[in-house]
Amino acid sequence: MKKIIAVISFAVIGNFAMAQDTFKQDVLEVLKLSGSAAQLEMAKEQIIGNIPADKQEAFSKEFDATLPSFYEKLAKVYMEMYTKEDIADMKKFYTSRVGKKMSENSGELMKKSQEAGQEWGMELQGMMMKFME
Repeated sequence: MKKIIAVISFAVIGNFAMAQDTFKQDVLEVLKLSGSAAQLEMAKEQIIGNIPADKQEAFSKEFDATLPSFYEKLAKVYMEMYTKEDIADMKKFYTSRVGKKMSENSGELMKKSQEAGQEWGMELQGMMMKFME
């Protein structure tokens, strides 16, 4: 009887682990489909401008080497916040026409959003100065 319970327990644990691994792979796929790589590439470009030219290639390699662990961390966050059904819906969306368009434009959108935010910040700073006098 103990052997049967042990076998059933291992089977259940194995199925759970396999299901979690599949869930994680789906999350990683959503991250890829969503255009997050383009956003990270844009962030790298912004950072690399502050690195001396002779060290930029080495920095780029080290930056790229950190991405797998970053994606693992993001996957863990997504798995805590979203259900398998949510992730499946996200996959459907990001493979749709408009989802692909959002993904393709995510880097440019981020850049333009930052520019808009900087402009707004300057306006806000002027307004704050008026009230701080």
